[in-house]
Amino acid sequence: MSLKKQYLKTKPACKVTFRLNANEAGEAATAKLVGDFNAWDTDVTPMKKLKNGDFTQTVTLDADAEYQFRYLLNDDVWENDWEADGYMPSPVGLEDNSVVRV
Repeated sequence: MSLKKQYLKTKPACKVTFRLNANEAGEAATAKLVGDFNAWDTDVTPMKKLKNGDFTQTVTLDADAEYQFRYLLNDDVWENDWEADGYMPSPVGLEDNSVVRV
């Protein structure tokens, strides 16, 4: 898993590419990127599955902000990004959420 950040020159925003590797995804057929930036909507479009089994998605986020997120595998299992910028306790569960800072 990894986060790749590309800051835009024309406005205070950052394109963040989220990548969930095949090892972490396991046998998952689908993975969704769910977090503050999409109001934790679990009905979002799934991430793109690559030939090597990784999942990827790019999202443009406002700069100078912090966002909590997790990956939802097969609409059933929540997974963190273990290379996130940080972690915060989830307000709705016992596990932490991943954090991306831009």
